[in-house]
Amino acid sequence: MTDNEYKEHIQYTHNAYCRIVIRHASIDAARMLFAKWKREISLEYLSEEKFMPFSTTDEYFTQPPMDKDYPFTTCGQSILLSDPTLVAALSMLPPQKQEEIFLYYFQNCTQREIGKQYEQTRNTAGRHIRLALQQLRHELEVITHEQAASLRNNHEDVYFVHIFFIKIKNCS
Repeated sequence: MTDNEYKEHIQYTHNAYCRIVIRHASIDAARMLFAKWKREISLEYLSEEKFMPFSTTDEYFTQPPMDKDYPFTTCGQSILLSDPTLVAALSMLPPQKQEEIFLYYFQNCTQREIGKQYEQTRNTAGRHIRLALQQLRHELEVITHEQAASLRNNHEDVYFVHIFFIKIKNCS
């Protein structure tokens, strides 16, 4: 094999290697894209299948009226909260979980202090607080879903009444 033939062979081998690398990179990119599409939920699915109403107002930056407070009582003390759904979700928790959340977030007790009060270790108290928060999140999701379902039912009733009156107008 001459020197030129050897250089050509190296060039062809390198080109083949580059094509293989590029092909496998494109396959990996396509797999990642399909996996991402599998994980994501489309807005059409949410609006049609799950009946989640979309709104055109931005609820995140609107300030709630400050004069409306909702009382929540636990550990013999009342707390004034501005969110009625949070009060409802907290009231659905068992008393011990209510107390743990109250002590940790409202009384600023450490996990060690909460553990001493319930004769537990700090790690156990921390785990109980995390579990209480998980249950609180679940209760909030249930309440929010029920509110969305009631909104959806109200919209369906209005739509049905509207269609009903249109049919009556057309008949007469």
